[in-house]
Amino acid sequence: MKVTITLVIIFLLLISGVSAFGQTDLSRRTTAITYPLNERVFVQFRGTTRFPRMKGEATIRRTSRNGSEIDLSVSKMPRPFELGAGYATYVLWAISPEGQVDNLGEIKRRGFFEFDSKISVTTKLQTFALIITAEPHFLVRRPSQEIMLENLNPTTLTGRPITTVPAVQYFGNSSDFFRDARTPEIAELDYSRTPSTILQAKQSIALARFAGAERDAAEDLREAETLLKNSEDAWKAGRKEDEVDITARRAISTAVKAESTAYARAEAREKRNEQTRTDAEMRQVEDRLRDAQNEISELKQLLASETRNRELSERDVVNYNQQIRELRAENGRLREELGRLQVESANTKSRLEAFENERRAADEQKKRDERLAAIQAAEPAFMRSLRQFGAVSKSERGIILTLPESYWASTRESDFAPNIDKRLGSLSELLSNHSDYRITIESHTDNQGETQVLDMLTQQRSRAIAMRLNAYGIQSERIEARGMGASLPIAPNTTNANRAKNRRVQVILAPSI
Repeated sequence: MKVTITLVIIFLLLISGVSAFGQTDLSRRTTAITYPLNERVFVQFRGTTRFPRMKGEATIRRTSRNGSEIDLSVSKMPRPFELGAGYATYVLWAISPEGQVDNLGEIKRRGFFEFDSKISVTTKLQTFALIITAEPHFLVRRPSQEIMLENLNPTTLTGRPITTVPAVQYFGNSSDFFRDARTPEIAELDYSRTPSTILQAKQSIALARFAGAERDAAEDLREAETLLKNSEDAWKAGRKEDEVDITARRAISTAVKAESTAYARAEAREKRNEQTRTDAEMRQVEDRLRDAQNEISELKQLLASETRNRELSERDVVNYNQQIRELRAENGRLREELGRLQVESANTKSRLEAFENERRAADEQKKRDERLAAIQAAEPAFMRSLRQFGAVSKSERGIILTLPESYWASTRESDFAPNIDKRLGSLSELLSNHSDYRITIESHTDNQGETQVLDMLTQQRSRAIAMRLNAYGIQSERIEARGMGASLPIAPNTTNANRAKNRRVQVILAPSI
């Protein structure tokens, strides 16, 4: 019976003391298949989007004697070093739903570019998924993150489908080793001229150093480096590749041992450090306990002393209470006297404040009257001075200066006509000398055009004059600019002459008293 099993497999520590890869693992999913006894099953493999030309197929037959026999062939495999630093070969893995990871062997390269290869292996597992990963060397104990191929749904010789469901979720290793600056990179020339086992031996030694073998497994690391050098020297001397492979594989095995030893000793050292920290914390707890006991003893003594003092205080309380009652009676009498005096003081203060307010109001009114009289006395001369800038009249709103249309470039523009700046400067100087007047600028026009456009035109004209007066030194707080549009004509807009009258800018000057 063919089934698939859904399971989360988290590859943590597969070998005691070996956590040979780094920090963060990335989740992937594939399919686990339960292979029936003595029946041949065909499985296709899917490549990655980065290398879509890769293909693979396998024949799996589970026997009672040898377990699951796997015959796998792959094609269009890229060169491992193209995946980045740290990758030198490919490894076939079997992953069981129970968490067992089985390194089934190396996919050996054939040629120097994309290559095809075959591998025949066995595994004791009955239910498992198959994946192919790029690895630093063939003896790694944990799959890397670089998944190259993974099995798809299987079929049998009879052609009947096998029911499958996405099953095994596992975490591909994303070690810091593959991003470390010390990780050896394989040059294309080295890949083409150097046996794969020598390249793998270099990566295995780099992994051992990354694990701290220079400190914790120095002897094994030196032995691995010596074996690597011997294999390189043998290859350069023209020895057969099979002989070189034996020495290089010994270098890989020794480097893996150094790596495992380094991680085991580092873990043991961390455990010792943790025990040391625990012992120190226990000593601190004991010290705190002893301090607490001493504090309790002191508190008991303080309690006895406080009890005695309380008894003495209780006797004093009776006397104090009598004194308090007498003082309260005296306080009541004084409080009544104080209240009476406060009322009298408040009344006197109110009368003084009222008198002061009346005097202040009279002084202010006198000043306003004097100021208004001065303004009115100077008003005829002021109006005569204003006539040089336009028509001047007087209304209940104040003095009205009507600026002629000649101040503007045209009837429908808010730009000033040439040479107007000098006149506006003179007007600003005159208004600055008469700072007691508030300035209101109201711009009007005829009704020829859209209301919104006319409103905008008059608003822009009023603002233009206000900004120019402000630029010549008149404070903006004195000025108010209004655009009246065509809302207040002084003559019917039926003739050109009347419309010309309606196009006007009035500067209204009112005393700010």
